[in-house]
Amino acid sequence: MSKTKNIFVCQECGYEAAKWMGQCPGCNTWNSFVEEIKLKKNNSQHKNDLLTVDNKPEVLSKINTENEHRKKTGIEELDRVLGGGIVNGSLTLVGGDPGIGKSTLLLQMCQSLSKNNSTILYVSGEESLRQIKMRADRLGFSGEALRLYAETSLALIENVIKNNMPDILIVDSIQTMYNEEVASAPGSVSQVREITSRLMRIGKTNNISIFIVGHVTKDGSIAGPRVLEHMVDTVLYFEGERSASYRILRAVKNRFGSTNEIGVFEMGNNGLAEVKNPSEYMLTGRPLGEAGSIVTCCMEGTRPLLVEVQALVSPTNFGMPRRAFSGTDFNRVNILIAVLEKKIGLQLGNYDSYVNIAGGIKISEPSLDLGILIAIASSFKNIAVDEKTIIMGEVGLAGEVRGISNCEKRIIEAEKMGFTKCIIPKANLKNLKKFKDINVIGVDYVREAINNGLM
Repeated sequence: MSKTKNIFVCQECGYEAAKWMGQCPGCNTWNSFVEEIKLKKNNSQHKNDLLTVDNKPEVLSKINTENEHRKKTGIEELDRVLGGGIVNGSLTLVGGDPGIGKSTLLLQMCQSLSKNNSTILYVSGEESLRQIKMRADRLGFSGEALRLYAETSLALIENVIKNNMPDILIVDSIQTMYNEEVASAPGSVSQVREITSRLMRIGKTNNISIFIVGHVTKDGSIAGPRVLEHMVDTVLYFEGERSASYRILRAVKNRFGSTNEIGVFEMGNNGLAEVKNPSEYMLTGRPLGEAGSIVTCCMEGTRPLLVEVQALVSPTNFGMPRRAFSGTDFNRVNILIAVLEKKIGLQLGNYDSYVNIAGGIKISEPSLDLGILIAIASSFKNIAVDEKTIIMGEVGLAGEVRGISNCEKRIIEAEKMGFTKCIIPKANLKNLKKFKDINVIGVDYVREAINNGLM
């Protein structure tokens, strides 16, 4: 017979304590402890046969991986983020704000996978079967190969998995599921940790690829214990504003591919549409001939992405100038403003400064430094940069322009988009091939870049 024990668990990090505490020693969060009942299981209890497997150590060189292949989802942007497709037996966590399109993306993935004779089980703890059917009708998906199951009990879900043995399992969402053996509410640390562990073992044992949907907290992180992200193979975040049409799918953890890749989608009446050329999409509506508008290039994995940096510098009526930056690191831009004041002599102490990465995308790559810096100088001097000029490079505290990675790929993307002038670090010039339709200029210092850009 199982014994019970009362413990207190932090709902942010999963720290366990014998008594209630105001502040968690693990994550320093206040008022996060909730009392839960911990069961001490008897080792003689019968285990679910979905989790039993004849397991023994094997020699690495004798492990056969010839039959291991990735399933293509039929959505190129999703395949790119996953690293080429779905790995058999993998466990993927999909997170994002409410209404961002997580369930829509997974249902569209089911639509594509069903054409390849893959059997899919969609377990929903938030929506009824009729609601899912209504969304499928809106997407034009009949769903012959898709099995829907509305349930929150893990024991019942395991029985359905055993009877159907699908190739793909989708659980929407992990916070609504509960295990009767864990004496705590659905969505608590203990429930999420136990259910994810059970699903992981089921997937690995039976070679089932599992996607679980996770809610996010106010600060944008996955709700529940941090161990949840450590347990899964892949963590995908769906980013974007609900009021905007674009959506960005980003991998923050991937055991089977790069964590730098992104997928760009556009939300429409018929679901999510892939954006094949994100650079063109990000530059749509760019003002021409306006001071403070600069085009630069960042690398998202293997993909060069052109983005517009906007800066607005205006006199302040108060003693303390305002600094507001969107889409980039606040401290980094403050450093660049200090470089402009010290090395170039621009007196920005009496001016409000605003910087925005157009399109709502968030970028922290240092190659944007030079573009941000020249955008601020352009707005301050009220001199527009030529609309066919692209600027990229990292800036140091001494005002030097440092080299960047994948410079040739960035220039090729700029040339393809019709730009005729490119300002880059001089350190990158020696390894570049000659370009026919774009003039590449190398600079060593910020002053040179401003003189070449603000002409």
